[in-house]
Amino acid sequence: MTDMPQIYLVTPPEIDSGFADRLASVLDVHDVACLRLHLATHDEDRITRAADATREVAHRFDVPIVISDHPALVEKLGLDGVHLTDPRPLRKLRADWGPEPIIGAFCGTSRHDGMTAGDAGADYVAFGPAGPTSGEQAEAELFQWWSQMIELPCVAEGALDLATIESLKAATDFIALGEEIWSHDEPAIALAALTAPFRT
Repeated sequence: MTDMPQIYLVTPPEIDSGFADRLASVLDVHDVACLRLHLATHDEDRITRAADATREVAHRFDVPIVISDHPALVEKLGLDGVHLTDPRPLRKLRADWGPEPIIGAFCGTSRHDGMTAGDAGADYVAFGPAGPTSGEQAEAELFQWWSQMIELPCVAEGALDLATIESLKAATDFIALGEEIWSHDEPAIALAALTAPFRT
């Protein structure tokens, strides 16, 4: 793989009224491939309000938006697909939906789970946490093997820091960043700093 990874943004688990403006400030200066609405709440009203605000901004910048683990809300909320943290429903979902909506699958640290998700119709698989963690980690070797052996795009996510991004820049298709940038006062600047390896 010679191309640099694309940026895949993940929303904070709680979205306040000012998030849409913060998101727009990031999308205004960075090319982003996908946005994941990843909320802690399961309250449909709160999810709907968050989806309405983020969808408008994402689509204004031609960025597709997927939602974590609520496939039943994709069409209702005008979203582009779903990201499954448990990929077991994937095959039936793909059969029901057909080829158009995006379906991504989180596969932890397992290349077997990644291949199974690909066979079931995933558009991409995500591995993580890719950064330093006290638990099990998706090592750089997994991404290197995947990029050499499998055509299905993969996403590196979880606890990402500059050193990890540098080590993975030639071995993953997407870098997923969420709290790594939203915890900063200027998320666009934080994103520029974390993706500096893409420009060297």
